[in-house]
Amino acid sequence: MHDAAFAADPHEVYDRLRAKAPAGPVELAPGVDATLVVGYETALRVLQNPTLFARDSRRWKALNEGRIGLDNPVLPMMAYRPNCLFTDGAVHLRLRKAVTESLARLNISRIRRDVEPIADYLIDQFSERGRADLLNDYAKLLPLLLFNKLFGCPADIGDTLTSAMSAIFDGKDAVRANEELNACLMALIALKRRQPGDDVTSWLIQHPAGLTDEELKDQLVILMGAGVEPERNLIGNALLLLLAPDEDHGAGMLVEEAIDHVLWHETPIANYATHYPLQDVDLGGVVAEAGTPVVISFAAANSDPALAEARRAHGKGAHLAWGAGPHACPAKDPAQVIAVTAVERLLNALPDLTLAVAEKDLQWRPGPFHRALVAMPVAFSPAPATRMTAHLHSRSAHAPAEQPHPVAPAAAATRHEPARKKGFWSSFLEIFRV
Repeated sequence: MHDAAFAADPHEVYDRLRAKAPAGPVELAPGVDATLVVGYETALRVLQNPTLFARDSRRWKALNEGRIGLDNPVLPMMAYRPNCLFTDGAVHLRLRKAVTESLARLNISRIRRDVEPIADYLIDQFSERGRADLLNDYAKLLPLLLFNKLFGCPADIGDTLTSAMSAIFDGKDAVRANEELNACLMALIALKRRQPGDDVTSWLIQHPAGLTDEELKDQLVILMGAGVEPERNLIGNALLLLLAPDEDHGAGMLVEEAIDHVLWHETPIANYATHYPLQDVDLGGVVAEAGTPVVISFAAANSDPALAEARRAHGKGAHLAWGAGPHACPAKDPAQVIAVTAVERLLNALPDLTLAVAEKDLQWRPGPFHRALVAMPVAFSPAPATRMTAHLHSRSAHAPAEQPHPVAPAAAATRHEPARKKGFWSSFLEIFRV
């Protein structure tokens, strides 16, 4: 599941496995064996049975026995972190309650209000060129900048957070990037303990669960990781569907319909939700041994022929793109609003967008977990970079402009390197100072 052939046609693997059983053996990366669940009912069985299938990867036998190298590329996605994704039982309930109740304070109107200026700002960066890469110039950056806003990041911390997360996702000096990420999040937590704001970080700090700084940091990491990569892929795959429609799909679709189609057919996180059986388990004729990774293929489950009737009966609600059971995604409604707003804002700003290459020439990014393009080059009529200015004028007519959070001296003191080149987030915040 780690080569270019799988990236180009993952359903060939899913179908081949499903022809034999609802689950089967796969190699996630060189030397990393797992059982991939491709049947819908079997996927639900695993997702909804935490007493038999644990999420804590400290149970991973091959890793504990030293058979998985610490430099293995899938380790950042599978190794244990003390957050609500990799914990079970009472610990999971406590952490998840803090996360879900903090996210619940984000209303849909606020989400749209936060996405729109970020979208306008990014579009202004390339609109005068008449060409862009919608993956790396837009779909990737928008959720990164949005999380800076939702977390209440000042300029300096936000720039570091954006660059560190980008490096981790791209596999560029991931060890150093992870150290930078941890340091900037700890600085953010220290700042928000002194100066709480109307943001997710402050709400997590104030939650009755009483999370420690380390726990707060790890919840922020999972929120960023679980939000940015899926959101980028959801936006990107929806744009591809709308810009390259075929006779059966895409033509005449509303943006909401395109998002739903992607969740079913080009699931942004195609394979994940790794579980570790507490004992040997028979998964429809394939035995998953205790302490071995059992990975859920949301994409394969969604395409399971056995699900056809449920799709007709339930439509949007039947797919597994958001998971199921106690670890189901707690932010599916905000995630959909973010994607819809981002796609609509782009298509309204540049209505003659077209792919700059044939769809068959686009490349899918290799990797076992995601369904993501490498790039999406597009062309359009050049347009003045005035959207951000128009947005600010419109907003100032209705309400006072928001003031960006100042950089706290203590946060600035945590830096041990010379000042960096100004990043996207500090540049974005400077516009709001005008």
